[in-house]
Amino acid sequence: MEENGSTSRLLRVRGRLGMGLLVALCSIGVAACGGGERQDANEPEGEFPVDIVNASFASKQRLAETSDLTLSVGNTGEETIPDLAITIWTDAEAAPGAGTDGSGTDTTGTGTATEGSGPVAAGSFSVISQQPDLAIPSRPVWILEQGYPKLAGQTASAGAEAAQTDTFSFGPLDPNDTREIVWRVTPVQPGTYTVHYRIAAGLQGKAVAVTDDGSVPEGEFVVVISAVPPQTRVDDSGKVVPIQKGDISGQAGTEEQKSELGGGTSTSP
Repeated sequence: MEENGSTSRLLRVRGRLGMGLLVALCSIGVAACGGGERQDANEPEGEFPVDIVNASFASKQRLAETSDLTLSVGNTGEETIPDLAITIWTDAEAAPGAGTDGSGTDTTGTGTATEGSGPVAAGSFSVISQQPDLAIPSRPVWILEQGYPKLAGQTASAGAEAAQTDTFSFGPLDPNDTREIVWRVTPVQPGTYTVHYRIAAGLQGKAVAVTDDGSVPEGEFVVVISAVPPQTRVDDSGKVVPIQKGDISGQAGTEEQKSELGGGTSTSP
């Protein structure tokens, strides 16, 4: 009986120590996570005027040929933009004659889950495949080169990826200042795609970027990626150079390849 009583007292002491430790840990957790300052507490609330000074991306591209998507954004207001953020996402065009289910959902099996409403795929330059039983439905259309995006003329990478889907954060932007940003990408999937971009003044939704007329600063590029490989030839000096329109007369090549170069079928007199 004495041994059983000692064991019982020991268990009660251990139980009190364990409960005390649990309470202490819970208190630390609340102080660190739930009891602190809100993440967006320091983001100013209001509208911040911006101007999309330049937006460029080649409308016709070829597989494996690198292109630059460039956006120049200026702060036209009198206050510093808290955090210039740019969201980029890609939609695939439906096949000719195909439709949607009325909600923007593609029914072709090759398009995206939504079109134009906002980011869907995991990756700015990817689309959602509707093929069933895919563990990862996002499929890249372009591969973003390592180290990009970058500020134009600089070698260091810029634009930290934010928690928001397909969004890059570029930090504060002073009044009357312009930031030119470059994404260098290489297409890996042929087809017709729409690349959308949207500008924000912060990541928490309190600081809102607007154009001069008060609308959302956004735009898009419609890009056709050809599966036809680039046409090249070896010149007299031994260098590999692109074939020009005047070079294809009498040269070998498919009608599609000649058509893309602007030439036609040569005929003998």
